[in-house]
Amino acid sequence: MAFQLRASSSLSFSSSSIRRWTHDVFLSFRGEDVRQNFISHLYHALHQRGINTYIDNNLERGEEISSELSKAIEGSMISIIILSKNYAESQWCLDELLKILECKETVKQIILPLFYDADPSEVEHQKGSFGEAFAKLRYKLKDEVKVTKWEAALEKVANLSGLELGDRNESEFIQDIIKWVDSKVVNRTFLKVAEHPVGIESRVRDIYQHLSMERNDFVCMIGIFGTGGIGKTTISKDIYNRISHKFEGSCFLKNIREISKQEKGLIRLQNKLLFEILGENLDVRDFDKGINVISHRLYSKRVLLILDDVDELKQLETLAGDRKWFGPGSRIIILANDEARKLFSLHAFKKEEPLDGYAEVFEQVMQYAQGLPLALTVLGSNLKDKTIREWESALDEYKQIPNKNIQGVLQENLWLMS
Repeated sequence: MAFQLRASSSLSFSSSSIRRWTHDVFLSFRGEDVRQNFISHLYHALHQRGINTYIDNNLERGEEISSELSKAIEGSMISIIILSKNYAESQWCLDELLKILECKETVKQIILPLFYDADPSEVEHQKGSFGEAFAKLRYKLKDEVKVTKWEAALEKVANLSGLELGDRNESEFIQDIIKWVDSKVVNRTFLKVAEHPVGIESRVRDIYQHLSMERNDFVCMIGIFGTGGIGKTTISKDIYNRISHKFEGSCFLKNIREISKQEKGLIRLQNKLLFEILGENLDVRDFDKGINVISHRLYSKRVLLILDDVDELKQLETLAGDRKWFGPGSRIIILANDEARKLFSLHAFKKEEPLDGYAEVFEQVMQYAQGLPLALTVLGSNLKDKTIREWESALDEYKQIPNKNIQGVLQENLWLMS
C-alpha cells in the first residue's frame, strides 16, 4: 500500500515530544582516584571540542545523590562512567550508576564505560582491587538488598561496550574517547526542520501511528509519496528528530535520486549509511559488496533509516533491499515523488500520457498498483508494446496470480495509504 501526502489546512505545531538534552555528556567518577589528573584533562578536552559536559564539583557528598544531580543525569545524552579501582567504595558513585542504567532504559541514554586501572572482569565479578573496594562498602553499609542491586548494575555495565586504558598513555586514551563522543553527538544532533513548520502535526501523527513504535518484534518499512514540495522531507525530518534517540543507530539519507546518478553515487550513499549508523568509515568500494556489508553489519541492530527521494528500484535494492538486513524493531521510511501517471506512461508508452483508447485500462492498472511508483515501473515494463486486450488479460492474470516482481514491491515493503 502507499501513503499519499496531500495539501491540508494549517494545524498548530508542537515539538513537545522531541527529546531535548541539557548536556551532551555526564561524567561519573570517584573523585579521589581521578579528579586532579585524568578527569581534569578529559573535561578540558571535551570542552575544547564544544561538547557540553556536566561535571559534579561538589566535594561534600551525602548518602544519596541530590535531585539536581539526578536531573543532570536524566538530561544528558551520554553518560561516561570512569570505573577506577576505588569507584565501588563510594555509595554515591554506585547510586549514580543505578540512575544512569535507569536512564539507558527510559530515555535511551548512551553509556560509555571507561575501565581506568580496573579490568572489565574485575568490575563484573567484583574481584581484585576493585572487589576489595566494594567489599569495604558492603561491610560498612550492611544493606544486602542495596548491595545486590549494585552487584547487578556492575555486572551489567561491565558487559557494555567500553574503552580500556590498558598500557597506553592517557592522552591517547582521551583522544579515543573524544572521537567516540564526537560520532555519537553528531549522530544524535537534530535535523533542521522548516522555520515555521505549520500544518504537519496531523500528518506526523498519522505516520507515527503506522510505525507501531511500541513493537520490537518485526521490521516495519513504509513508503510516503507525494508531489515535490508538499512537505514529505519536512515531515520525515520531524519524525526523525522525535524518535531517532530510541534506536541503536539512525540515518537520514538525502538526495538519493540526484546522488545515485553521479559517478559511484550508490557506493557513496552506502558508505554514508554505514558511517551514520555505525560511526565508522568502512570504505566500501563496490556496491554489490556494500549490500552484503549493510546486511551483515546491521542485521542485529535496531535502526532508523529514512531514504529521501527514491525514484528507482535499484536504489532501494542497494540501500534497503530486504527487511532481513536490519534488526527487529527497525523502522525504514522511504520517500518518493508522486509522478505515478507520468512514470507508468513513460515505461508503458515512452510518452507522458497513455495512448488513445488505453485510458480505461490504464486507470485500472493504476488502481491495481495502488499508485506505488516502484510497482508501476515494473508494470509499465511488462505491458509495453501490448494491445488493450493483452493489457486486460494481463490485469486479470495479475489479480489471480500476482506478478512476483510487483508483489516484491507491494508486499516486502509496507506502504501506507490515506
